[in-house]
Amino acid sequence: MNATLSIHPSVDNGVIRGDPNFGGGRLTCKCADNPVVVEIKGNSMHNHLCGCTKCWKPSGATFAMVAVVPRDSVTVTANEDKLQVVDPSATIQRHACKVCGVHMYGRIENKNHPFYGLDFIHTELSPAQGWSAPGFAAFVSSVIESGVDPAQMPQIRARLKELGLEPYDCLSPELMDIIAAHTAKSKQAAAA
Repeated sequence: MNATLSIHPSVDNGVIRGDPNFGGGRLTCKCADNPVVVEIKGNSMHNHLCGCTKCWKPSGATFAMVAVVPRDSVTVTANEDKLQVVDPSATIQRHACKVCGVHMYGRIENKNHPFYGLDFIHTELSPAQGWSAPGFAAFVSSVIESGVDPAQMPQIRARLKELGLEPYDCLSPELMDIIAAHTAKSKQAAAA
């Protein structure tokens, strides 16, 4: 693989195990002055790498790293006025800093969505150690849409597997099962 291609700075040197007893931490945008600060109560879940073109990625990274937390565990504690929704039409309302562009959290407002009640966060915005470790890579082929040479995909997939991050072109089977179960339940409720 091209040595200059970073999967993600948080995993390039190996995946760091999380602490199941981790109590949460503070996420800070990249602004040197008056940064946006978001406090998270409790640990993250379903941490993964994402190859989609909507998620925020650090400069030079091929993938974003995204986890979820319960919506009620997210509190903006500083400079909330600097936040704006990147794409109001998107399912995930990504709240980004207007100055540095960093996505601080993503929220689903559709109460019928299977992931309603969960906010999406980027744990690398926290200096705290212990967040849940990434466990898989989602939407891997989508990195081609952001400029990755398709010829690099076999090496990228091999590197992900070497890191213990199974590559998928959707979400992990566990999360796909949650979506399917929610859809089935919704259909049953509509038919009743």
